[in-house]
Amino acid sequence: MRTVTQLPKQIIEEENVWIPLPDGQRLAARIWRPADSAEHPVPGILEYIPYRKRDLTAGRDAIHHPYLAGHGYACVRVDIRGSGESDGVLTDEYLEQEQLDAEEALAWIADQPWCTGSTGMMGISWGGFAALQVAARKPPSLKAIVISSFTDDRYGDDMHYMGGCLLSDNLAEASTMFAYSTLPPDPALVGDRWREMWRERLEDSGLWIENWLSHQRRDDYWRHASVCENYSDVQCPVLASSGWADGYSNGVFRLMRHLDVPRKGLIGPWSHKYPHLGAPGPAIGYLQEVVRWWDHWLAGRENDVMDEPMLRVWMQDSVPPSTAYETRPGRWVGEPSWPSPHIEPSVHSLDAHRIARPGEEVTERGLEIESPLSVGQFSGKWASYNAPPDLPYDQREEDGGSLVFETDPLTERCEILGAPSVELEVEASEPVAMVAVRLSDVYPDGRATRVTYGLLNLTHRNGHETPEPLEPGRRYRVSVEMNGVAQVFPPGHRIRLSLSTSYWPLAWPPPSRTRVKVYTGASTVRLPVRPVAEPDELPLRPFDEPEGAPPLTVTQLRPGEQRWTVSRDLVDYESALEIVKDSGEDYFEDIDLRVARRAYERYSWLADDFSSARGETAWTMTFARGEWESRTETHTVLTCTPTEFILHAELDGYEGDHRVFSRNWHRVIPRDLV
Repeated sequence: MRTVTQLPKQIIEEENVWIPLPDGQRLAARIWRPADSAEHPVPGILEYIPYRKRDLTAGRDAIHHPYLAGHGYACVRVDIRGSGESDGVLTDEYLEQEQLDAEEALAWIADQPWCTGSTGMMGISWGGFAALQVAARKPPSLKAIVISSFTDDRYGDDMHYMGGCLLSDNLAEASTMFAYSTLPPDPALVGDRWREMWRERLEDSGLWIENWLSHQRRDDYWRHASVCENYSDVQCPVLASSGWADGYSNGVFRLMRHLDVPRKGLIGPWSHKYPHLGAPGPAIGYLQEVVRWWDHWLAGRENDVMDEPMLRVWMQDSVPPSTAYETRPGRWVGEPSWPSPHIEPSVHSLDAHRIARPGEEVTERGLEIESPLSVGQFSGKWASYNAPPDLPYDQREEDGGSLVFETDPLTERCEILGAPSVELEVEASEPVAMVAVRLSDVYPDGRATRVTYGLLNLTHRNGHETPEPLEPGRRYRVSVEMNGVAQVFPPGHRIRLSLSTSYWPLAWPPPSRTRVKVYTGASTVRLPVRPVAEPDELPLRPFDEPEGAPPLTVTQLRPGEQRWTVSRDLVDYESALEIVKDSGEDYFEDIDLRVARRAYERYSWLADDFSSARGETAWTMTFARGEWESRTETHTVLTCTPTEFILHAELDGYEGDHRVFSRNWHRVIPRDLV
């Protein structure tokens, strides 16, 4: 990334500003704005997240907020109620109070003498969710939003459930927030109140995973703040981006399809990162694109930002399987609208272990599969963070426990763009069953790179609101949509479709071993083919080189550790996936603060005992300055029986070596056809 030290405008920074709320609480904000904005007001831009502006996001904030401020905007980075130095307690994600507070923050920004009265919101992940959700509430000052790695559907396309299957990221991300929501504020900003505020968070933030596990079907809990419930609520322009390695690329397609406002979509090869920090690369000059967006929609400057294709995506070339890539080769392609007039659906019947050519006659027969629990151990994370390497590995071992169909070797290059899907005629041996569907690029030597995948809890075959148990032996027709993707399959390669009845630990397994019969002939796979010869209707302006403001000065006191280990004990048949994400210890020179973070995850099982599935997470977070040291430790274990989920959690708070808080939880939550 190119560091920019000379910006169009000089800026000033206000390290901590209090935004008052109607109930007497305060939100903590950090502000960067042009030095002359008091005399020449500028639009305001809000980034609103719970990840601590003072320290944990300070490095990222330093790169992009001063950059945007130097281009004529007041950037206001606010910690959500109960996080960082903001008052209160954070008890769950996307609550009504959170959104009311955001509206108050926008009104406060619009009313400042340095603001023109026009505001925007931007953010990635929670920040992207927040911007989209607040836009749907139509606050009067909000004129446009910029969002990355988001969803409009909290149940169907988030880290909690996929196709009605419980994701292991539900546990992993709940554990992340278990740690983050119980952190102390910095005494340097809140003074002696820090201990009282911390104690309140430790006592009242709660066990979020209990909420998430208690709502196993799509109900009002998930419908709240899901913009897909009514897309017409969003009435301001939207710039939306994500990456193919992320878990959130589908939301970009849906917003392009359903919104009726000026909008642009961008999907690169990236993991869960802003596009200017994107990995795998190539990263792009995203901040320059954001400036162009704000210039047009907030500052009223005429430019060509709306003259380009509605959707621009990175068409990925074929690559060998790997758990990490520095870059993904490919090219940018543009679509004038979505759905695109360029896409030609290609429907193929499934034959005996073959994907037939379109129109080819095939024979109907029933093929059975009963996958071992080991299918899924090379699946990677639902949403890649590119650290540690967490992309899916070679699919050959996974395919050994799967039902496999594949094309003949391709004679011509094939490109797909969009969401592949399957229509399956199936029957199952148990009332609760799942299918995992994977599409892979198979090299002539047999190596298989997973391109995309989808999951379906078969009890959710008619929708996620009212799941229905299966009648063993009865035949059903089900549809499974895979994640959207842009992918090249070269000549000589094969396209493979793999079906399995488990996909652990990416998704929690069914209550028991299940045999599923798939009927060929009646079952099909649909590929969204983008003809290679199809020209782009609109010209694609090359992206600039990634750039940003100078990074924060941080000294590493202790190196971190990143580990992703798959193991199998052939004595007791225990298998496990262990993940270590240790950031080491850093020293923030500007605020004389030491910060250490370590996260551990372990997902294990015994042989093919579906009741032995176990997920365990542990976090340690330490903040220290001089004689002050505060540490929070969390530990969560999720196990199951055929009828229940069993949850145990521990929370401990320390001042130095002295434990000042301790609490245990034990919960039993019935399985609801999951």
